[in-house]
Amino acid sequence: MDCNCNKEKRSYHFNISEVVDGKIQEVMNFNFGGHHDLAALAQRTAAKYDMSQKHSEQLVLGVRLLHHVLKKYPDNELFQSFFAQLNEFKHGLKGNCDC
Repeated sequence: MDCNCNKEKRSYHFNISEVVDGKIQEVMNFNFGGHHDLAALAQRTAAKYDMSQKHSEQLVLGVRLLHHVLKKYPDNELFQSFFAQLNEFKHGLKGNCDC
């Protein structure tokens, strides 16, 4: 599966809200950047692995955010036990995409 990606920097903004008793309250708000087209990656993942678009979006987003944090803290003992496995999983998820 060809990813047709470029190394252009992308920026995403996340605003996470919680609904309690019908009231919406913002609980997290942050920016995230990189060169991955998260929407395209989610579409390819849904098609390749026969999963819903919603679940592929959640998977791609979760993996990208987790990998980003692990790269920032490579020596943190919390991550040492599964960093290699996450890298392997991430590369399998991206298929032939080398970006």
